[in-house]
This record gives sequence, structure tokens and C-alpha cells, in this order.
Amino acid sequence: MESYDVVIVGAGFAGLVAARELSRRGRSTVVLEARDRIGGRTWTDERLGRRLEMGGTWVHWAQPHTWSEITRYGLAVEPSPTSESVHWIAGGEVHRGSSEEFDALIAPGMDRLAADSRHWFPQPYEPLRRPDLDRIDALSVADYFAGLDLAPAAREVITGVWAEHFNAPAAVSGLSQAMRWCAAASGDWRLLHEATSGCRLSAGTAALASAIATDTAADLRLGTRVVGVAQQDGGAVVTTADGNRITAKRVICTLPLNVLDTIDFQPALPAAKRSAATERTASQGLKTWIRVRGEIPPFTAYAPDTHPLTFARTEYTVDGDTVLVAFGTRAADLDPTDKAGVAQALRAWRDDLKVVDVAGHNWMTDEFSRETWPMQRPGQLTAYLAALQRPHGCVHFAGSDVANGWAGFIDGAIESGLTAAAQVTAAPRP
Repeated sequence: MESYDVVIVGAGFAGLVAARELSRRGRSTVVLEARDRIGGRTWTDERLGRRLEMGGTWVHWAQPHTWSEITRYGLAVEPSPTSESVHWIAGGEVHRGSSEEFDALIAPGMDRLAADSRHWFPQPYEPLRRPDLDRIDALSVADYFAGLDLAPAAREVITGVWAEHFNAPAAVSGLSQAMRWCAAASGDWRLLHEATSGCRLSAGTAALASAIATDTAADLRLGTRVVGVAQQDGGAVVTTADGNRITAKRVICTLPLNVLDTIDFQPALPAAKRSAATERTASQGLKTWIRVRGEIPPFTAYAPDTHPLTFARTEYTVDGDTVLVAFGTRAADLDPTDKAGVAQALRAWRDDLKVVDVAGHNWMTDEFSRETWPMQRPGQLTAYLAALQRPHGCVHFAGSDVANGWAGFIDGAIESGLTAAAQVTAAPRP
């Protein structure tokens, strides 16, 4: 059978960065990717007449690991359009105003959350630093805003905003993760909004993934699904779905938490890792692209998480038409490729838009993800993060699920890939 110093499971950003770092340090490395492409939950594809991101999209200079990679490879970035108006649903009615008016509506609750985030996460890259985090970790964002003295409309809207951030209903969205995001943005929620959806790679996320993959001496094998990792003296044997076996001194698993149980680990993973995989992440939503007739002035729309779509925004123009990006919190309720269903959901804000076509990918039913961007449920930070980050014998773990800083973003994946590579480099060779 083949033998390598390191086998990396998954060619998302965590796996690609780890492979680059280890191969540069002289470790023979192979990356095994089940899909027929690299990038994991980022995927740049041609849809609706232009290049679109089916998964992760936005980058920002406030996200240090991503920006470092963009600088390293000299990639260009561009801003998303600035909205001329905001539409929001509160009290069952659609309201319309300027961005300044919308920000004024949500500012009391967001200011309080941002201030509290600095208290609970004074050093964002040490999320478990405070020993009393259990005081807030059991709360959801819905719990938190229900406890603040806010006007009913402001509470409804701001809870919907955070449901959109989580790609999940607010009741299952962990308050601690919301605060971690705010803390990573220096306790500034306006910077947070800019960092999470204000800037994108001009050539798409695929350009960054490709640049990293090209910059490594590791072997990269697509269409190669790992089904087993059996540890033995001095290393492990990795088994693929086609029956091949590869020995390695170290293994880095970068699979999303929700599909961790698709690999037969021997010995079995510790109870905390298994429990976290069984509970799954909070994210259960959808992302869809919508092409509408005509060039529409840029706008943003928000809705409570009881609606099929909680967010929509103009992003591009194509041949005289406009392309919107939209998100919802329950993929089970709306197929992102269902033109009629998406058009009906869009009418909750605007009935003057003619939907030409839609495009999307159901990440919840994707056998290699079963989640969108990874977001924690209440209680998962203190219960699982440290255990998920801890190596299991010679098996290390990486991915945005287990990041310290911008967990849920490309930046978190890159951070964790660097960390895993450093762990492997520091580990004694058998």
C-alpha cells in the first residue's frame, strides 16, 4: 500500500492550506477529496449568465488569515453594491427606508450586543478564556433580545437579522457565537456587517482555492472518498470507498461536523466529538440566486425567520437584468432552485419584480456537507469546542467548525488549517 507522512481528508480551504504548509516543510502529503472539485463549501460556478458563488462568498481585510492569502497571491477584490433602500418586515407589514433609518432601528439592540461581546470575549482568538462562559452559552440570540428593553418592531427585526447571520432559526442560534463574531470585528457591529457581506473576490473564491492548491507539492486526488481511519502503532491506515488503503504517520480530517460520522474511526472518536456530530450545527438554511427582469436600483431586504427568505440583496447586473442573492433559515421549507417558490417568497417584500430564473445548491442534502456555514447552537461552545480541536491520537482536526476566531467563514477554515499543520509539524515523528 502507499505511504505518506500526512493524509489530509478534504480539499476545502482548511485542507488546502494545511497541505501547502506541510509540503513546504518537507512532509510527503496527499489530499483526498470526495468531490470532483476543490473548495469544499465554497464553489464558484457559471449560473444565470455569470459567475456566481454557490457557497461561501465574502472576504474582508478585518479577517486576517483570508486577507493574508489574498495578498500572497495578488488577487483582486471588489465591493458588493451599496443599497439605496432597505425593506424590512415587522408586525406583519413591509416597511421601507434608507440604510441609515434601518441602522437606527436596530442600533439599540446591536450596540448592547456588541458591548457585551467585548466583555465576554476580550480576546477573540481565545474564545474559552473566561471560565464563566456558561452564564451566556446556554442562551440563544432569541433569548438574548427577548430580555432586552427594545421596541417590539426593533426586537423582531434584529432577531431576524441574526437568524440570517446564522442561516438558522434564532431559537437555535447560540448567543456566544454571535458575540464571538462581534468581538472579532472589534466590538463594532457595523464593521461586522461590512466584513461579512461587503467585499468579494473579483475572480471568485475558486481563484483563491486554486492559487493555494497550485502552491503545494502535495498530491491532490479528487473523487476519492475516505470511509475509514484505523490507528495503529506509529500512524494510521486510511481506507477509501474504492478499497484502497494508504498509511500515514499523521491524518488531518477537515470534514464538516455534520458529516464526521461518515468515517469509521478506529479507535472510536471520544464521546464529546461524537455528541457534537450527533447534535449537529445550527445552520440549516439555504442560499439562492435570483435573476429578475430589468436593472433594479440596489436594495436590501430583511424578514423574520418565520419567512422562507430572511434576506435579499442586489449583487449584479447581467444583460439588462438584475441578480439578487437571498438566504433563508430552513432549507426544508424552500428549494433554492424552485423558481415559483423563490418568486413567491420574494413577493413578501416586493411584488413588482419579475423573476426570470433562480439558481442554488442545497447544502443540507449534500452528502459531503449536510450544513451551510457552521454555526453553533446554544451550549456548544463550552461543551464541545475544546474537545473538537483536540487531536485523537495521530488524527488532527481542522475546518471552520473548530476555528477560534472567525468561525463560520473562510478565514476560520484557513486559521484551522494553519493550526493543524503546526500541530503535525510539532508532533514527534515515529
